[in-house]
This record gives sequence, structure tokens and C-alpha cells, in this order.
Amino acid sequence: MANSDTAVIILAAGKGTRLKSARAKVLHRAGGRTLIEHVVRACAPLRPRKTVVVVGHQADEVRAVVEPLGPRGSIAAVVQEPQRGTGHAVIVAQKAVGRVKYGLVLPGDAPLIRPETIAALARGHKASGAAATILSAVLDNPAGYGRIVRKSDGTVRAIVEDKAANEEERAITEINSSIYCFTLDKLWPCLSRLRSDNAHRELYLTDTIAMLTEQGERVMAYLAPDAQESLGCNSRAELAEVDRIFRARKRAELMDAGVTIYLPETVLVDPDVTIGPDTVIEPHVHLLGRTQIGANCIISTGSIISDCLLEDGVLVKPHTVMYRSKLRRDVHIGPFAHLRFDVELKRGAHLGNFVEAKKAVLDEGAKAMHLTYLGDATVGRESNVGAGTITCNYDGVGKYRTTIGRRVFVGSDTALVAPVKVGDGAYIAAGSIITDNVPPNALAIARGRQSNKPGWASKRRAELAAAKPTKKSKPRRKSPKSRKKRSRR
Repeated sequence: MANSDTAVIILAAGKGTRLKSARAKVLHRAGGRTLIEHVVRACAPLRPRKTVVVVGHQADEVRAVVEPLGPRGSIAAVVQEPQRGTGHAVIVAQKAVGRVKYGLVLPGDAPLIRPETIAALARGHKASGAAATILSAVLDNPAGYGRIVRKSDGTVRAIVEDKAANEEERAITEINSSIYCFTLDKLWPCLSRLRSDNAHRELYLTDTIAMLTEQGERVMAYLAPDAQESLGCNSRAELAEVDRIFRARKRAELMDAGVTIYLPETVLVDPDVTIGPDTVIEPHVHLLGRTQIGANCIISTGSIISDCLLEDGVLVKPHTVMYRSKLRRDVHIGPFAHLRFDVELKRGAHLGNFVEAKKAVLDEGAKAMHLTYLGDATVGRESNVGAGTITCNYDGVGKYRTTIGRRVFVGSDTALVAPVKVGDGAYIAAGSIITDNVPPNALAIARGRQSNKPGWASKRRAELAAAKPTKKSKPRRKSPKSRKKRSRR
């Protein structure tokens, strides 16, 4: 259901000094996406009238990530310069937000927030008639977070920052997630009264909560169902923890859908990956990008698959690496195979040990089982490419294509110098260097004729033995005593 009375404001201007990085904090990645992308995607199902992302540090790079994530014009990036705190960031966003009744405010580094939690926060706020609703969470260790101090009726009295809290307030385990829903005609006047009389000389959005309660307005707190949703990314350790949580969520989702994952804590799966039921994922596998894997597949240990399509019944043997390729039904590949972009293996094709392919198509039942390179090549149905075969596709200037027809037998250690075509049913003798087209059903032999010289090896060994120098006996050295006697004479 669309929320045409609601705008989303995402605060993404900060540098993230504690990450000790030249990259803006929200551009760091966890769970297969940038932090800011997770937040924008989590807000999308709410269908707000407008999403405004406040950018600052590396503004162009952040804008390039967020603006394509929604329909044209639905996501606007506004620049906060200088960056004077969270309250100032919302002031900067005010004009772009326009005339809407409610505003959801989220930090750009809270990637674990779920769409259903955002929707529940918005619904609860609208139903309560409050001026503001805070998303809170209960943590076992709330150190460093602002505490939610409630009144006896359950409404919020204040947010007390950790450094300013007394002993009783520090004992509170309910914390501020920095995610809010505001009734905007109550918020805007408070923002105009913010003061920067603090150590950092900044305008803080949290100060508006105290202003609203002092005015007698109701401020509510909605407790997040999962405290992990409140986690931010202020350090490399927190970034790693957030990534771990995302990966665990994705694996759990896949296993619930009928996928077997052995040693799941060792398997890395990106959020847009899909896998069919009864597929088995072995330890230490990486499934990246928008990879799609069908049913009844086996992905063996150590394999890395990025932006690929694997249809049902595919067998990927250990330590296979593939990028942007398509494996049709019942394909077998590996171990230690490498597909380097735009490879298609059609039904029942096999690519084996230490075989590399790039921009290649193997038709149904085609095989290349050992130590082969197929670059810019087409291999016809039921053809067999012998061990050690290579397509010589690059002449130092341009790339050229090799076309191998149906039911061709390519002998071991063949070099096919492109551009070249091998006709249907042809044979190529082992060790050949093929520079000309091969007609259908022909035998191509392109190698020097073998010559055997009887007795040559025995004769050569005898010659070597005769030429070998003999050891000469060394003259006896006279003792010092005998030399002295000789000198006295």
C-alpha cells in the first residue's frame, strides 16, 4: 500500500572517521551491497511519496548508487555542505521533502533494518497521534548508545546520551536506534530552534525530542522485534559483524526453501542469489552477484560463481571459478575449471580439469576434459577437444574466432590459430598446428614428419663417454722438513 502522505529522509553525508577509510561510510559494503543501498531498499516497499538522501562526503559517488534504485525522480539526493550534524541534515532535506504529513528519518549506515519494521513504525506512529515515534531496541550491552527514558505512562520523556547519563540511566537497556517517524508540522518548528552549544558545535536531531516533550507533545517508542536491526557500522569490527548477520539471514532463507548447505558458516551468498530446491552447496563456496542456480545441482567445495545462470542438474566440481556465464541442464564442470565471461555450456556439455574458457559456446554433449584453453570459440554438438588444446585467438592486435563443427575429434596438444573453421565430422591429429580451415570429415595433420635413426642413442652415449676427461693423479707435495734440508745443501 502506498504511503503518499509520507517522505523518507536518509542521512548519508558523513565521512565515517572511525572506519579510517578514504571511502564514505555509506559506500562500504556488507552482505553484498553498500550500506546505503540496503537502507534505500528497505524503505522501498513502504512506497513513500519521496525519498530524500542527504549526501556530503563523496556526494557524487553516493548519488550514483542511490538514484537508480527507484523510479525516475522518486529518489533525490541533496547536498549537506557544511555538515553540521543530524538536525542540520534534516533542515537541508526540508525543501526536497515537500508538503507531506509524515517523515521517516533513518541513518544511512543502519543496513540491517527490515522493511516490515519500518512499515510497523510508520503505522504505529500514525495510529498513536504522536509528534514523534522512536524505533528503540533492547541490548544486553547498551554502552555507547543513547538511552530511552520513559514516563510512567510508557511515553518517552527523553533520550539521554551515554556520556551524559547518570548511574540509574546507564542501567537502562532500551536504546535509541536513530530511526524515527515524525509528524512534520510538529518537527519543522523545533528544527528552527536547534542550537549548536555542544562540544562538536553541531545541530542534533535528538534535541528535538526534548523540545517536543517540553511542549507537551507525545513522543512514543516502538520496540524493534530484533535488536540486531539497530546495529550501525562505526568500525571495521561492526562492519564485519553486520556482514556476518546478513550472510546468516540469507543462508537461513535458502535452507528454509529446501537448499542443503554444509558448514553454512563457511558459505558466502549475496542477497540477489537464487537457488532451487534439493541443490547441495558444499563448504567454502562463494555465490555472488545475481547468480541463479536451479534445482538438484551440486556446487562443490571452494567454487566461486558470480553473475551466472545454472539450470537444473548441474554438477560443479571443486574449486571451479566462473563469471557471467550460462550452464544449461546436466552440465558437468571442473575441478579447477575457469569460465571468464560470456561462456555458454549447453545441455550435457562437460568442461573438465584445468580448462579455461572465455566467450565460448559448447553445444550439447561437447567435451573438453583436460588442460585446455577455449577463447572466442564455438564447439559443435558431441565434439571432443583433446588435452592440451588451445585456441590462438589473439594476434597482439585483435581477437578472432575459432569454429569447430559437430562430432569433431580434436587430438591432444593441438593449436587452432584463429580465425579458423573445422567442419563437421573432421579429425585433427594430435600435436597439429591448424592455420587453415578443415573440410568436413577430413583428417588434418599439421606437424613435422617423425624420423627414427636406429642406434643413434647408443652411438651418442659412447661419444660422450670417450670425450669425458680422465682424472689425473696430483704430484706429491713435499713436507716442510724435506724442503729445509734441500735448502741447506
